[in-house]
Amino acid sequence: MVELKNGETYSGVLASCDGFMNLHMRDIVCTSRDGERFWKIPECYVRGNSIKYLRLPDEVIDMVKDEPTSRKEIRQQFKARGRGRGKGEGRGRGGRGQAPGPGEKRGGGGADKAGKKARG
Repeated sequence: MVELKNGETYSGVLASCDGFMNLHMRDIVCTSRDGERFWKIPECYVRGNSIKYLRLPDEVIDMVKDEPTSRKEIRQQFKARGRGRGKGEGRGRGGRGQAPGPGEKRGGGGADKAGKKARG
């Protein structure tokens, strides 16, 4: 049984649920917020952010795989995934070029990046 924030209730068979708590249900009896009207609906989708509370039988909760509880388990679960998009080079909006690196100063003089002496 699901009660929404607007007061309506949906009682039926839970077909699926995702990480955002969006529900897909079948064979539903929908009750109006005042409790005077009822509708039988073959299937429906309930967006997770509209849910006030959700009641599930204990045996359904026991069927669900246990989630990792410690940070270490969570880190191990995501260990093989990528680590971002690299160093960020070449992803700017344009601008005036790269900032000088270590040992380089603004302006002329000195050697360029290829190791040649600058003309001056």
